[in-house]
Amino acid sequence: MAKSYSKKVGSNGGKSLATRSIHSGEPRRKYADSLTTPIIQTSTFVFQDSRHIEDYTKKGKEHFEYGRYGNPTAQIAERRLANLEGAEDCIVFSSGMSAITTTILSLVQSGDHIVITDDSYKKTLEFCRSYLKQFGIGCTIVPFGDYEVLEKAIRKSTRFIFSESPTNPYLNIFDLVKIKKIADKHNVLTLIDSTFSTPFNQRPIEFGMDIVLQSATKYLAGHNDILAGAVLGKKELIDKIRSLHKSMGGLIDPHCCYLLLRGLKTFPLRVQRQNETAMQIAGFLESHKRVKKVYYPFLESHPHYDVAKEQMAGGGGVVTFEIKGNLSTAKRFLDALKLCYIGPSLGGVETLITHPALVSYYDYTREERYELGITDTLFRLAVGLEDVEDIISDLERGLKQ
Repeated sequence: MAKSYSKKVGSNGGKSLATRSIHSGEPRRKYADSLTTPIIQTSTFVFQDSRHIEDYTKKGKEHFEYGRYGNPTAQIAERRLANLEGAEDCIVFSSGMSAITTTILSLVQSGDHIVITDDSYKKTLEFCRSYLKQFGIGCTIVPFGDYEVLEKAIRKSTRFIFSESPTNPYLNIFDLVKIKKIADKHNVLTLIDSTFSTPFNQRPIEFGMDIVLQSATKYLAGHNDILAGAVLGKKELIDKIRSLHKSMGGLIDPHCCYLLLRGLKTFPLRVQRQNETAMQIAGFLESHKRVKKVYYPFLESHPHYDVAKEQMAGGGGVVTFEIKGNLSTAKRFLDALKLCYIGPSLGGVETLITHPALVSYYDYTREERYELGITDTLFRLAVGLEDVEDIISDLERGLKQ
């Protein structure tokens, strides 16, 4: 049975996820009695007098000082995201990759080692494989789902295990219970990129994960109009990340925070709809004679179906599939689509489809792509909020080509 998160309240004052998505993290009365959170568009915050300065510097009175160190609009976004994820604290960033790289660098030093699964996001793998070496930090990339190999890769110098769940593009599901046991045994941290699931479908912190990362660009903001990232977890870890964040920059501007807050107000409605649409489309594609294989966590044919049903409330809004034929067939299918936009992102109200071989892995040889499972006829569909029958009709049009 799939988990149900939409009504799960925990320590959130008895309020549902939908209600908290609208109201959590902000005071009831706001500046000028505004209903929505104001955009505090300033780089600098001033002090009233010398006593005000000392109250802030010596007595710990809450006050904003400089935009890189915090902003009231950003603070509300952070508090809301932490509430939804069930985290003690949160930092918002200018992008998901800024969140990931800053987090990794804040948790390791020269001589340390990390373990990451092999189907993590391409740019995350590149950062860990290439750039960390410049700082004398070791990285072992292990096959996703092989927990024995993963455990053997852990050394005395290992600081954390990093993975995504679901992963991109094959939507593999990490067994969070199993990885928690391994991490506890070896006293290492666990970092999970949960962008594809969102706190509506899965909350890794409830399974004991230490840090959750989100590309808030996707489902949380949900309108394909901002870039944003978030890191959530225990306060002591977030404080360490925030310290480096103040030096590295990578801050999100107040207007983007406002748009993120606006998107969060509807994200449970959107994700629920996208769950339902994706499930219907996955079923349609799996039964189609011109489709070779479909990957969707809530299909019984998915290799991690049982884990997904145990950990998640829904399968998410992404469906990955292979069609029969070759690269020319794939191009004809793509070119025949009239509703689905061709683009590499996901989580917004418009349905997007991408062909990883042509878009994300264009600079790889065919042999290199195939080693990673990126075949000539692989597609990733990120459903939006259009009527499911219209999306299916568009896919049918393409498949006829």
